[in-house]
Amino acid sequence: MNIVFFGSSPYVLPILEVLKSDFGVSLVVTTASDAATAEKNLTDPVIAYAISQRIPHFSIKNFSSPDTINNILNTKSQVGVLAFFGLLIPPALLNGFSKGIVNIHPSLLPRLRGSTPVQTAVLNGEIITGVSLIRLDESLDHGPLIAQKEEAIEPSDTTHTLHKRLFKAGAELLKERLLAYLAGSLTLTPQDETRATYTKPLSRDDGYIDISYIPPKEVLDRMIRAYFPWPSVWTTIKLNKKQVRIKLLPEQKIQVEGGIPMSQKDFLNGYPEAETLIQKLNN
Repeated sequence: MNIVFFGSSPYVLPILEVLKSDFGVSLVVTTASDAATAEKNLTDPVIAYAISQRIPHFSIKNFSSPDTINNILNTKSQVGVLAFFGLLIPPALLNGFSKGIVNIHPSLLPRLRGSTPVQTAVLNGEIITGVSLIRLDESLDHGPLIAQKEEAIEPSDTTHTLHKRLFKAGAELLKERLLAYLAGSLTLTPQDETRATYTKPLSRDDGYIDISYIPPKEVLDRMIRAYFPWPSVWTTIKLNKKQVRIKLLPEQKIQVEGGIPMSQKDFLNGYPEAETLIQKLNN
């Protein structure tokens, strides 16, 4: 079986591994802010995996070139699988696979559509989320449901840890359901539009806090976990007579820009003038 995989994050490697071991991958497509380079090939985990498994691959910034779409469709693949890709799929591709494109989305759709479902779930203090398999259509995270699986959000979960678990669960769900989907033996369920909610993209400024007003401890904890690893919760403070940026990290760690994460105790040992900030963080 030939499958085209669209994905661009280390979190999706379990999905790619399942596809390679159980189904067969004809092409891997990743996104890139710049044209793919030898350096990117060495550092991008998805590309590195494709190279190690001798799977054809390329990176794109958009789908503006007809050659890009033609190269994908020339694989004659029956289905595409997409996870954490970051680009909208054009109609020519949606309609180019006889079985469409299956998307692994880290929420219980139709809740938390959009680009930041995991961050939003942690930020909102939710205790249950999940992963959904849908057949993509031309609207955002709108296609019919193939399967879903719930996942508990632990009190210590960050966006990083939850992404890892959800895409691992998505890989397992894909392994269980893909053959039945391709055979047409599953009934796809339209999403309930009355329950749809949407998330917003993040910017670096979303993580900024003003040290003159520290959010309540519970809110700050959710922010720190939701915004880890990016954009992190951050602020600026005067240390050693210089205004510097610091990040507030999970497990009550602090990182001065350009430095390494450290405990609050070690931070205070190095910067005793920050005692007022530490007191605010712990009240």
